Amino acid sequence: MLDELDDGARVGIWTVLGVVAMLLFGLIGGVAIRSLHGHAAPVKAVAVEEMLEGPLVGDVAGTLYFELGQAALPADAAVAVEAIKTAAANAPARKLVLSGFHDASGDPAKNAELAKARAKAVRDALKAAGIDAARLALRKPESTTGDGNDKEARRVEVRLLP
Repeated sequence: MLDELDDGARVGIWTVLGVVAMLLFGLIGGVAIRSLHGHAAPVKAVAVEEMLEGPLVGDVAGTLYFELGQAALPADAAVAVEAIKTAAANAPARKLVLSGFHDASGDPAKNAELAKARAKAVRDALKAAGIDAARLALRKPESTTGDGNDKEARRVEVRLLP
């Protein structure tokens, strides 16, 4: 059959046969490697952190005040964390909601991220103090309004939900 075709057709047929052979070898090789190593490793699910929205409700269990532009826990954080831990122990059925606040000056997105980082720092301290992570929830950061007290703008409130 190939003797009857010209050189161009012969090259075309061999090229097609070569591509088909490469595809088959690739498929067979992939199946063989997969069977040797077991199934492909499962893809790790990335947890998406849910931020609660809605009005501030519940009893204030504690408040931590942060330095300007900082998300590191303040020096007196241990006292506040212990008070929050005691309040949580006295109300074991209630969840704790952490609310980070920021002022309205500067870039709102950066301020919100800073307030969120502060709330996460408090959450981590509460978990380290022995409070079950399932009881802790973060609330969407909120900009402060009102008297303009700088200290109030750099706070994280922990509230016990009713």
